[in-house]
Amino acid sequence: MSELILYTSDDGQTQLHLRAESGSVWLTQLETAELFHTTKQNVSLHARNIFEDGELTPEATVKESLTVRTEGNRQVQRKIIQYNLDLILAIGYRVRSPRGVQFRQWASAHLKEFLLKGFVMDDERLKNPGGWDYFDELLERIREIRSSEKRFYQKVRDLFALSSDYRARERETSIFFAEVQNKLIYAVTGYAAAELVLKRSDPDQANMALTSWKGSRVRKQDVIVAKNYLAADEMDSLNRLVVIFLEQAELRVKQQKDLTLEFWRNNMDRMLAFNDQPILEGAGFVSRENMEKVAHQRYDEFDRQRRATEARLADEEDLKELEQLEDQVKSQARTSDKNPGRD
Repeated sequence: MSELILYTSDDGQTQLHLRAESGSVWLTQLETAELFHTTKQNVSLHARNIFEDGELTPEATVKESLTVRTEGNRQVQRKIIQYNLDLILAIGYRVRSPRGVQFRQWASAHLKEFLLKGFVMDDERLKNPGGWDYFDELLERIREIRSSEKRFYQKVRDLFALSSDYRARERETSIFFAEVQNKLIYAVTGYAAAELVLKRSDPDQANMALTSWKGSRVRKQDVIVAKNYLAADEMDSLNRLVVIFLEQAELRVKQQKDLTLEFWRNNMDRMLAFNDQPILEGAGFVSRENMEKVAHQRYDEFDRQRRATEARLADEEDLKELEQLEDQVKSQARTSDKNPGRD
């Protein structure tokens, strides 16, 4: 059974509690009215205005179901209207009751936190799960964020700067970061980064066999990034190794031990060995320069094929539109023959 409760906690804060049935929420008009302390007629009016404004569509947010009720000495079937969570929240922004004000205060506080921080968390709900639990999904998304190239590079650079023999040279940081990424890619695939690109890039495959890329379509700069070819399971393993490495490194820094640049290199190998992962020795058998040259050649072939396919599909669409126009003209001509005009 779905449940949505708006209440004030002991500390005076507004709370919205959700219990979803099979990952979704549907409340009847009466339940929605009770939630916001208003009438069914008012709820129905707000829903109609929401649809007229084009904010939501009834097809996606409203459903009807039958319920059996006892009326007097007989049982009868009645049709009830149910609203999904999108429509319930939209109604909450329009209801003028004190409970509607309370809801908007709650929503504004959470929206403000999201705009300032980029995230909103319900700490108590995560600590004390009940019913549908998204904690594992949260951890997975955090791992993915921590292993993103910009985030990972910034953290490596910050840790690197704490080394006793560190000199503020961006080149040293870049080289070390490339070494770390190469070792991680090798640990989860068995290939160094450049080797993996040449092994998996294929101009004849959809999206050149990439599994991820920036933007809506594969670009030239995407095809030389080894992470873009990782399968979902490989990416999950990579994200976990990044988190382990960063957590261990931050713990060492917290202990205020004397750290050197060589320590960071050895620490990566020790971490991989402890987790029974293969360790890359050297930089692999393919240079980055050669990898980029071959990958870009393959991309040029892939892009030629893609453009040819897009042009063919566009021609087919144009031909289809012309055929439809021709059929329309013929239909109008037949109608005119059946109903000739008078002079």
